[in-house]
Amino acid sequence: MTTRPPKQKAPALSCDCHFHIFGPYDRFPLSEGRTYSPPPALVPQYLDMAEALGLQRMVVVQASVSGTDNAVTLDAIRQFGLHRARGVAVIDDSFDDAALRRLHDQGIRGVRFNMVSGNGTPEDQLEALGRRVAPLGWHIQIYADGEKMLAIAPLLARLPVEAVIDHCGGVMAALGTGHNQFQALLRLMDSGRAWMKVCGYRASSTGAPWDDVEANVKALVSAAPDRCVWGTDWPHPQMDPVPDAGLLLDQLFAWLPDAGVRRKVLVDNPARLYRF
Repeated sequence: MTTRPPKQKAPALSCDCHFHIFGPYDRFPLSEGRTYSPPPALVPQYLDMAEALGLQRMVVVQASVSGTDNAVTLDAIRQFGLHRARGVAVIDDSFDDAALRRLHDQGIRGVRFNMVSGNGTPEDQLEALGRRVAPLGWHIQIYADGEKMLAIAPLLARLPVEAVIDHCGGVMAALGTGHNQFQALLRLMDSGRAWMKVCGYRASSTGAPWDDVEANVKALVSAAPDRCVWGTDWPHPQMDPVPDAGLLLDQLFAWLPDAGVRRKVLVDNPARLYRF
């Protein structure tokens, strides 16, 4: 998993807002309900990549392969340290208020609904869990395809918590920014209730080097520069070929040439969203 250094490192205190840790599996076994089985991707390997890119803050996202057992994510936050790490958990309505408070104290700041890979928080608990995590100041994180985002955008806009949308909202680049799916994303961002993760290669229609998502990323950042964040999506599960994080950062720099805007996306916005 050697990472090619980017042409330019990220600015100081830049945050990787989306990545996963897998394993070690003798301590953190995969969930029986998973839909894929990734190779281990461990904290030391992640830190090698982060160092190459200049990333100093990090947000561990619980992956579907671990279900609602957040032990691997909590352990990673502990290893990174709360001074520079936060997490997004996968929960359901079996978690009582005390359990949610314990997760908060260990660095969790949101709950993820994975509407692509499944094996996580049930979709029909979206509104109820939104109400329960609101007092903690958490957000709801949504991984969905563009058609699903179009369907649920009105619901997300009226939740009592903010929504953070994965992977450029899952709207495939070939549809164009004028498509009703993408326009729904823009309306959601316009509402002031949503944030966007502009790590967009999963929305590519052409594949490697995934540069067809440029127009989507530019449009989203232009619409809401104060509510866009970025992540590597390391270790890039189920991607073939596997992207190089150095290339992904180079693309972001090329697509967002204004250093002030880049600083918002990489430093200032994550600091507000995750309360660093």
